[in-house]
Amino acid sequence: MAVTGGILLAAGVTLAAANLRPAVTSLASVLGDVRAGLGVSAGWTSLLTAVPTLCFGGAAFAAPWIGRRLGLKRAVGAALLLLTVGLVLRVVDGPFVVLGGTFVACAGIALCNVLIPVVVKDSFPTKLGLVTGVYTAALAAGAAMGAALTPPLEAFLGSWRAAVGAWALLSLAALVLWLAGSRRVAGRVTGAPAGRSLLRVPLAWVMTVFFGLQAMLAYTVMGWLPAILGDAGVDRTTAGLLLAITVVLGVPVSLIVPPLAARWPSQTGMVIVLGLLSLSGVLGLAFAPGAAPGLWVLLVGLGMGGMFPLAIVMVSLRTSTTADTARLSAMTQSIGYLLAGTGPFTFGLLRDSTGAWTASMALLAGMVVALTVLGSIAGRPRTV
Repeated sequence: MAVTGGILLAAGVTLAAANLRPAVTSLASVLGDVRAGLGVSAGWTSLLTAVPTLCFGGAAFAAPWIGRRLGLKRAVGAALLLLTVGLVLRVVDGPFVVLGGTFVACAGIALCNVLIPVVVKDSFPTKLGLVTGVYTAALAAGAAMGAALTPPLEAFLGSWRAAVGAWALLSLAALVLWLAGSRRVAGRVTGAPAGRSLLRVPLAWVMTVFFGLQAMLAYTVMGWLPAILGDAGVDRTTAGLLLAITVVLGVPVSLIVPPLAARWPSQTGMVIVLGLLSLSGVLGLAFAPGAAPGLWVLLVGLGMGGMFPLAIVMVSLRTSTTADTARLSAMTQSIGYLLAGTGPFTFGLLRDSTGAWTASMALLAGMVVALTVLGSIAGRPRTV
């Protein structure tokens, strides 16, 4: 039976969501100082930047099993504890400890990525779109805060270790609020035949590739947009500001898309609109990047920013039990994030091998088209 979640639980979900990206964006924003301080190679730096996506994919496989063994309340609490410990651990010693702490923190994030949508479906069945919107908006806001506030924190506190480690305080606050607000979230992930696999369900695979492609688009844009704009004559400061806009747009868009999606039996029309926005922006960046960079970034940011919360809420809309929600969430995020990790690498490889952006931008446009087609199929009203 579904539990009706209260305000304290909703606050716990929101604060937990706000912690699911600063672990990544805070370190990325001071990565140059981290590398200089540790005296590490470019290879080590590349490995560090790859850890989050790989961990999001790998650790997500274990989330349904942990949810069944511990129950949702304890599982999410354990994930937030892992995140807090990892954030502290990675600032106390050298390169290998930084890697290990980042892995631990991202493992906690991966578990929350899968299990919090299950909590939302189970605890807020009549407010699914609203709470999912708040959750994804908080996630986007947390990502932006991690990137924007860590450099000033470094200047104020005097070291990158103190600035990056300070985010453990926010994680600890989320853990305390979660334990206080989740008293009624005691059930395990149940409600479907034990051992059921979604690997043979076509709709589950459509959802998985859809999720993977939207993440691939986001990571590629966030990783390469400044370079694209820079080659078009946009100065470094403006390019950085435009990148920040693409991230921040995810906050208001997340508050609008899931509630609308939850009201409609089909989300196909919404997918097509978001896909056309993204494609228009990508084509603008491909053919006239310097003509109206602000417009192209706005279009890409609106489309890309809407696809993530839509993919999250569709996991709940395409399932009928909390067990299937957990399984589909784990499948989409584990395989999807592993798929997403290939996007920025392939995009950059094409740029380096051809010496121009043409092939890379064609790949990006192809991502958007494939994402829109699969999302249109996934948006039809049925369940796995």
